[in-house]
Amino acid sequence: MDAHQLAELDDQQYEQLIVSNAHPPARDPEVWAALTDPSNLERTREIIVNVHQRTGNTLRTRKSKRDEFQQECFTRGEAGKRDWYESRAEYENWRRRAANFHQCMQRAISELSKLQRKVNRDSNMNLAQENRETLRKLSIAVQRHQAMRAKTGQIAAQEDYELWQLLDTLTVPCGPNQEPTALRTMLDFYWTDVTPVDDGQEQRALAERTMRSAPGGRSSQYEGVPKARHVGSRKNLAS
Repeated sequence: MDAHQLAELDDQQYEQLIVSNAHPPARDPEVWAALTDPSNLERTREIIVNVHQRTGNTLRTRKSKRDEFQQECFTRGEAGKRDWYESRAEYENWRRRAANFHQCMQRAISELSKLQRKVNRDSNMNLAQENRETLRKLSIAVQRHQAMRAKTGQIAAQEDYELWQLLDTLTVPCGPNQEPTALRTMLDFYWTDVTPVDDGQEQRALAERTMRSAPGGRSSQYEGVPKARHVGSRKNLAS
């Protein structure tokens, strides 16, 4: 029986399978694997917790009734005491079996809880990896946007500088000690391939560093420089 077939069972059938396989020596490995499959694990744990609670309630109720019966017997003198002692063996035998079953369910709950924590960790790890990969792609896109501006010599808007500065201010954990590392550092050392730098790339890198180091993220070199020039014109456009 696989996990999908198991999921189609009603709660009563499902519970019977859990009870039959809760004790490790009595387990059917295939059935237990289906019961603890991530798609069924939450349902399995919920049902076995209910069984455990019912057993605990039964033990307490039976114990309360047993105490009442003892008081009743002892008020009837020797005959009542005789009835009490004669019923003691049967009760103790039941109590021992019920307590063993209760403990078996408790151990199974602990086992399922460990499995659930592992599933949660794996799920969180996968989600973290997906988020990290998304952040990597976004950082590369921002870096390329900055490089394109530097390559073409376009005057960047303030919003561009604020966007580029996020590569220096936002961090992700990195290394054995999970130290906060800037996105730009991640791009330089981990997230992009390293290629030889030619003179043009070095000049663009210098322009990017100048842009990042200016107050407010904008280089003073570009302040007052017009956005267009008339080639061959004698007008002093920069004055």
